[in-house]
Amino acid sequence: MDEKLVILGAGGHGRALIELIRARGGLQIVGLVDARPPAAEMLGVPVLGDEIRAARPARRGGRAGLHRAGRPGAAAGGGAALRRARLRPARAGASRRHPGRQRRAGEGSVVLARAVIGACARVGRLCIVNTGAILDHDVELAEGAHCGPGSVLPGGVRVGARALVGAGAACRPYVTIGAGAVVGIGAAVVEDVPPGAVVGGVPARPL
Repeated sequence: MDEKLVILGAGGHGRALIELIRARGGLQIVGLVDARPPAAEMLGVPVLGDEIRAARPARRGGRAGLHRAGRPGAAAGGGAALRRARLRPARAGASRRHPGRQRRAGEGSVVLARAVIGACARVGRLCIVNTGAILDHDVELAEGAHCGPGSVLPGGVRVGARALVGAGAACRPYVTIGAGAVVGIGAAVVEDVPPGAVVGGVPARPL
């Protein structure tokens, strides 16, 4: 029997996860969790309400993933919601062409279509590696980090907890992006980014 899954968040990221999970199989999507959903259902999946209500149909043998996208630190809130509902986080990955990838991704993390994770890279809990992102060898993502679509992290880059690397951004090898930092869309990061900083541009500068 397929394991049960509840998705936290009924926005665009939720739609991406529904399609990803349906394509891979092996998980039964019970519903979506959102306190203020845009609709009563999404792609044929019902919205169950908040995380406490969602726990009831999924608790027995269920796992819950995967968190809200769209703002830095949202994954940490999603993880807290799972704990309140007494549900276990799940992993999800889009491609079967990199069989080692899921062993390197922490619980509650999502690896979307065409993403690449290189040798000895490590993805922590509750991370998002979005569509087409590239994490080369020895990259490390701390808990709740989010790499946007098409972002490029070459060898040895470190991304701190709850940090966001925006769509199309690129980094110099071995730079560190501090916890809670935000790297803007299309930025070129050539030096370390302090914790909590917001940077953008080419080269990236504080905003």
